[in-house]
Parts: sequence; structure tokens; C-alpha cells
Amino acid sequence: MGLFERYLSLWVGLGMLAGVGLGLAVPGLFVQVAALEFAHVNLVVAVFIWVMIYPMMLQVDWGAVRQVGRRPRGLALTLGVNWAVKPFTMAGLGLLFFGVLYAPWVAPADAQQYIAGMILLGVAPCTAMVFVWSQLVDGDPSYTLVQVSVNDLVMVVAFAPIAAFLLGVTDLAVPWSTLLLSTLLYVVLPLLAGALTRRWLLSRSPQALARFVARLKPASVAGLVATVVLLFGLQAGTLLAQPLVIALIALPLVLQSYGIFAVGWIGARLLRLPHAVAGPACLIGTSNFFELAVAVAISLFGLNSGAALATVVGVLVEVPVMLSLVRWVNARRPAAT
Repeated sequence: MGLFERYLSLWVGLGMLAGVGLGLAVPGLFVQVAALEFAHVNLVVAVFIWVMIYPMMLQVDWGAVRQVGRRPRGLALTLGVNWAVKPFTMAGLGLLFFGVLYAPWVAPADAQQYIAGMILLGVAPCTAMVFVWSQLVDGDPSYTLVQVSVNDLVMVVAFAPIAAFLLGVTDLAVPWSTLLLSTLLYVVLPLLAGALTRRWLLSRSPQALARFVARLKPASVAGLVATVVLLFGLQAGTLLAQPLVIALIALPLVLQSYGIFAVGWIGARLLRLPHAVAGPACLIGTSNFFELAVAVAISLFGLNSGAALATVVGVLVEVPVMLSLVRWVNARRPAAT
């Protein structure tokens, strides 16, 4: 691992501090950045995430993609955890914490809002960042692409009915433009760019591709850190204005993340999945599609609602939690033979 990858947790930690500091020092700048969005997707964040994903897409071997159907167990694990387990455990934890444990300190109306935000996070499995986590654990890029792509197709038909059921509403307004634009920006376009670049580099030599991918690795990490700086800068005021509420929301979200990862990891061991498939399969279920969750929370409950705040807290806790899980997965990587 290079310098950037080896000390990634440090860079992310510094990025969090820098984001909060900049958000307080120059809030107007972040207000302008926040306004650069389309269909609830911030275009600056999209660029940073694209920088992260593009190196991963370069490594997708289309010949290997066609062989994924011969190894369906990893895909089955991804879909099972994401759609049969995760939404319901998230709802259960929300009810446990805000309906029971936090009842003496949180008003019932506020509690319902926070539970709603947690549910929306639970029904929105990650799309973009998974490619980053997969790369950090040496996941199979071709298999990861299939896992994410199939997961996205399921999300198109499953997100609304599951969210509506758990939220207890009958006319859930899903911002389809957010879902489609995010898929285009975070999967389709970088995949197309990666495939074209890969084809051109391979026409020169396999070594040319390997050298180019190696040179892009620092850029991928820089994109992650820049995303963290921006997200924490955008939420700097909220972090300082409501620290206790944020801590209350963060605790069940952290427990959900580690619990879902444990379910996935145990399932991967029982299915005897190879490391390159097991790591990404577990990480897809653990992380969240925060753009979609935030957009739906805002459209249903309003920009300043407790539900929207809960989805934002999900964004804030995800990176440190995922980095700790990446480290855990890498510590259990099989020895090279």
C-alpha cells in the first residue's frame, strides 16, 4: 500500500476537522457549493465521487463480468442482506432507541422523525462509495460492478414499497430523478469512461494499464478526502448546534452498520466466498445511498425536519465506520501464495 492508502484514516480525520473549520470560517462558500445541485444531487460531490470511482472502473474486466453468473452466491448474499434484512433491522433499532431507550429525553414527535430518517437510510443501500471500499479491500472489480448494478435495479422496484411499508405511508414520493441521475453519474458514466480508457491502454500494452491505474490511486484517495471535507463543511453548523441529538442518532446507526456487516460476514463464511467477493458483498450492505435517503427525507418531511437530520447524520458516521471495517477486512486477507 502507498502512503495515501496506509494512512487513509488519518487523512479522513484531518478532512473532517478541516471541513468543520472551513464550514465555520467561510460558511458562504459552502452555501454556494450546496446550491450547485440538480435533482437533489450536489454536482461538486458528484465530481469528487467520480474521481474516486473512475480508477476502480478501469479495472473492470468485461470478460470476467460475463462469468459472474457462474458464481451467484456472492450476489445472493448482497441482495439478501440489503433487502431482506437491513431495512427491517434499521427500523427495529430506530423503534428500540427512540421509542424506548430515548423516550425520557426525546419528544414523541421528534422521535418519529428520527426513526423515519433511519428507515430511509436502511432502505437505500450504497451505490457509489462501494467501489471505493471494494478497491481498498482488493475486491474483484468486475464482481463488484455486477453486485452494485443488480442492487440498483432492485432498488428501482423495491425502494418505494419497502420504505412506504416501514414508514406507514401509502403515497411515498420517490424522487426518481435523483435515483436515475445518481446511477448515471456514479455508475454508467465512470464505467463507460473506464471501459474506453482500458481498451485504449490495453491496445498499447497490459503494463500501460497497470502503470496508469497505479498513478491514479492517490487521486482516488484525494477524492474521498475532498468529499469528506465538503460534507463536513456543509454540516458544520448542524454539528455544533445539535451535538447531543447527533450523538443520539449516531449510536443506533453505528450499531446497525456493525451489525449488518457481521450478518454479511458470517453469511460469506458460511457460503465460503473468496475474499475478493466477500469483502465488497459485506460492505455494500453496510454503507448507504445517502443522496437518495436525504432527498426523500426532504421531499417527505422538509429540509429542517428531524428525518432529514437523521439522514445527514448517516452521512457523517459512514466514512469512519466504513474505514474501520475496511481495516478489519484487510486484516483477514488470505496470505499470498
